[in-house]
Amino acid sequence: MHKDYIFFQVPTQQDIIKAADRISNYVHQTPVLSSTVLNEIAGCEMFFKCENFQKVGAFKSRGAVNALFSISDSQLRNGVCTHSSGNHAQALARAASLKSVPAYIVMPSNAPTVKVDAVKSYGGQITFCEPNLQARESALAQIQHSTGATEIHPYDNLKVIEGQATVAFELLQQVKNPDFILTPVGGGGLLSGVAIATSYFSPATKVIASEPLGASDAFESFYNKKFIPSQNPNTIADGLLTSLGKYTFPIILKYVNSIITVDELQIIEALKLIYQRLKIVVEPSSAVVLAAVLSNRQLFSNKRVVLVLSGGNVDFDTLKRIL
Repeated sequence: MHKDYIFFQVPTQQDIIKAADRISNYVHQTPVLSSTVLNEIAGCEMFFKCENFQKVGAFKSRGAVNALFSISDSQLRNGVCTHSSGNHAQALARAASLKSVPAYIVMPSNAPTVKVDAVKSYGGQITFCEPNLQARESALAQIQHSTGATEIHPYDNLKVIEGQATVAFELLQQVKNPDFILTPVGGGGLLSGVAIATSYFSPATKVIASEPLGASDAFESFYNKKFIPSQNPNTIADGLLTSLGKYTFPIILKYVNSIITVDELQIIEALKLIYQRLKIVVEPSSAVVLAAVLSNRQLFSNKRVVLVLSGGNVDFDTLKRIL
């Protein structure tokens, strides 16, 4: 069955509320920051939801914890496994440690050193592979066969999506009636969760995704209304290199209002502004949302806009080269 046409039940409003309760003892309620100077530059009122302050430095902790704490002990008996360029890898390794089960992680050979080191620090057992989806999936299949571990996909897992939905559930209690919520999009787990939750808890709010031009498969898929895989993506936003999935793509088609692409220079300029004005560390994938606002000022003019800063796990050698 094509990814465009899979049928499934999206998480309900009650599912998301239960997920927020389920993970509450194991994740942070992250703050919302604002900057008068950035508001003046952008011409709108912006609120930055700081998932870079989340456990393991990214929103991925929400989905990983929710997934592990939702499945049975028999499914956990042989541990869990996944493929990930970094943030989900860390989040799953940490969540597995909370359950005292092994985590087998397939990572591309070019994964940022800071993320590799973090996975190791949480006890994750890493297998490196070539930096493409086929190599990731092949290596993961071999690990599953040899260990019997349960796969927890980085984003194409309804319990993971349900966990990511708690980002919006939480921020909508912190910021009332925003006109827009913006998230980055890679595989679409964060975007899917935020879009579903927003439809329940603030239906008048529009959800918009931002994506690098050098990895614009979600943009192409969304506007062509058919799944287009990511092929040879090239962007400094290393967390946004993956294709949409069989769950995330149809959710995005139904619940997301639009997708905006931004170029590398726009991402770098946005990254610099976040560092200079908010005084916080974010990775390039987080900066795409501010880049989208700054490159579409007319759309967001005088509006209340929430920007989800997805993570802060940046390799400083990479950052030095970028900036």
